[in-house]
Amino acid sequence: MRNLFSVAIMTGLVACGPAQNDPGPGGVTVGEAKALDEAAEMLDERNAPPPSIENQNAEPAASE
Repeated sequence: MRNLFSVAIMTGLVACGPAQNDPGPGGVTVGEAKALDEAAEMLDERNAPPPSIENQNAEPAASE
């Protein structure tokens, strides 16, 4: 009985997140803040330096 009560309370708490149109940080809604965070992450990924070459001492392949 105690476990069932605990599960019921936890299920209710999971549904208590902020709504998309609730006020968020900086005067924007929660949904807008999430969209801005995702856009910033995409820009960071786009501007990341290219991966380094693992073995810079490797000889180039012989051309035919």
